[in-house]
Amino acid sequence: MHAAPMEPDADTVLVVDDEALARKWFHRTYENEFRIETVASVDEALQLLGRSGHRVAVVVTDYRMPQRTGLELLQELQRQHRHLVPLLCTAYADTDLAISAVNEGRVFRILQKPLEEAATRQALREALAWHGHRARERALHESRVMAMRETLGFLAHELNTPLGTVRGYMAALRDRYQAQASGEGRAVFDEHRAGEVIAAIDSAERRTLYCQSLVASFVQSARDALPGAVEPPLYAGALVRALLTEYPFEGEERDWVALDPQRDFRLPGRRDLLYLVLCTLTKNALLAMRGVARPRLRIEFGQAAPAELPRNAWIRFIDNGCGIAPDILARLTLEPLTTRAASGGNGMGLVFCRRVVQAVGGGIAIHSEPGQGCTVTLTFPSTEDART
Repeated sequence: MHAAPMEPDADTVLVVDDEALARKWFHRTYENEFRIETVASVDEALQLLGRSGHRVAVVVTDYRMPQRTGLELLQELQRQHRHLVPLLCTAYADTDLAISAVNEGRVFRILQKPLEEAATRQALREALAWHGHRARERALHESRVMAMRETLGFLAHELNTPLGTVRGYMAALRDRYQAQASGEGRAVFDEHRAGEVIAAIDSAERRTLYCQSLVASFVQSARDALPGAVEPPLYAGALVRALLTEYPFEGEERDWVALDPQRDFRLPGRRDLLYLVLCTLTKNALLAMRGVARPRLRIEFGQAAPAELPRNAWIRFIDNGCGIAPDILARLTLEPLTTRAASGGNGMGLVFCRRVVQAVGGGIAIHSEPGQGCTVTLTFPSTEDART
């Protein structure tokens, strides 16, 4: 079954009636308020809808017509143009017909001939309003589905990278395993340097814990969304500290990071998505600082008091990494761009961050110069629920 797209701006009323005088009267009577188009048969109506159905919102069809009836048109609309709102006109008080048409969902209103102007005008207004409501609901649903698909895709990417590393460590350990000829049940691993095996195990564990923290955050958000559930307040300080505890830092990377807490504040939005944003910014900063003599990343959060701006709370990432070229910087949060395609980067990270933060009424700003590090600032709507 084909369903044509619903256009929120569609405003045309299509009238289908085999009587020329009836079509002329309808057009003359209602054209002062509605955009009216008329045709003389079911076939003409379907041809017009095939060409420009995106402009039509409401179909008013007569029931008794030669060749094909109004009910046949309603059946075609159900199959091919379900976005349209149909009204059925009949001069025959056929109760069974009216009940059947309404019960089967094929018609929005039954209009009795001869048409009463005020009642018909009100029916047209209600039909157009219903079309607009359905179009907006469908657009909102499609937007939510798209956002969910993007989120799940980005989450899968974030999980895939550390899990791939864990698999690599396990394969390396298997290659270096040597069975004991004595059969005493002890394992021996061939190390290229002392402590290499335990370091690989520790790193694999950190990455596994990080994946578990991401999954747990999304599971908790699903529980919080259940009817009757009370979502606990989310504070910037708690989220940043969870990040520093759970992120799978490598080697001395954790020592590169300094926390600068100022005035804590309550965050809007979902914990899982905001946590994923912070993880993305942390990963980007750590990658940018590789090779820097004395890498430093400062994470700060705060809120201006008293509130003077609509978005006066912030979380900021300041690194002294390689910086970003101006041509890339200008497009970074607007389209997928990456300088790490060879290592699995897909450029969706900052685009995703921007969408998440904007969805809660916030914003994202990036300031950088090549060789001079980078500052990423997330801003959030002001809130009275702040803690010092």
